[in-house]
Amino acid sequence: MQRKLRVFAAAALFVAAMPAIVHAQKTQRGKDAGKRMMCMCGGCGDSVTGCTHTGGAFSGPCATAKTMQKEIDQHVDQGDSDQSILEAFVAEYGPTVLLEPPKHGFNLLAWIFPVAIPLIALILVWELVRRWKRKAILAPAGGPPVDHEFLERAQREASGDDRE
Repeated sequence: MQRKLRVFAAAALFVAAMPAIVHAQKTQRGKDAGKRMMCMCGGCGDSVTGCTHTGGAFSGPCATAKTMQKEIDQHVDQGDSDQSILEAFVAEYGPTVLLEPPKHGFNLLAWIFPVAIPLIALILVWELVRRWKRKAILAPAGGPPVDHEFLERAQREASGDDRE
């Protein structure tokens, strides 16, 4: 029992020391800016703030995410605006650092296509079905005309009236 208690106490001390080991953003503004940028390590695809890099020898932000978090904190400490922080990272890493593409120019298509393509497809399917229904109207059967007397006789025989 004592041994389990000692192991538990050691684990608790280790967990208490973790915040000193794992770097976290200093301010909420820094966290928010980090959520708008992608970790550029090339392995996780998470945001800078959300990089967990699970698996392997450790679980937590990778070295690239920690470096980016420190840079964000430096920009926040200098009083830079959110837009200027994003622009600084775009200048350093390129536009792929942004999790959301800018809503102007060619990138506007990334915002419009997810809505426009399904709508266009729905309109095309609607029109196709409408045309198929229009073609499906039954046309009278073709063939030689049937004599009126022959039709009357067939109707009498079908009804069971055999008088001629």
